Amino acid sequence: MYDHDFFPFFGMPYGLGWIFMILFWVLVIAGVIAIVRWLGSGASRAKSDLSLPPHKKPADILRERYARGEIEREEFLQRLEDLKTNNT
Repeated sequence: MYDHDFFPFFGMPYGLGWIFMILFWVLVIAGVIAIVRWLGSGASRAKSDLSLPPHKKPADILRERYARGEIEREEFLQRLEDLKTNNT
């Protein structure tokens, strides 16, 4: 009915051809999913890198607060001194 040379998977002994066919399609689908996830993670990683603020040191944050007028000079100097003593 069918030429087993034309359908090599189905001509395997004891009917094992269907196992290899299933394995083939599982590998193809897993490969497609892996490629889609890899491409998707690259795009989201690029977006997240742009949205994250740069890492700031506590002294830099203190200087910014002083520059915005959120704290007075005395409080700024005291907290800056506290930071210096805590780091040593």
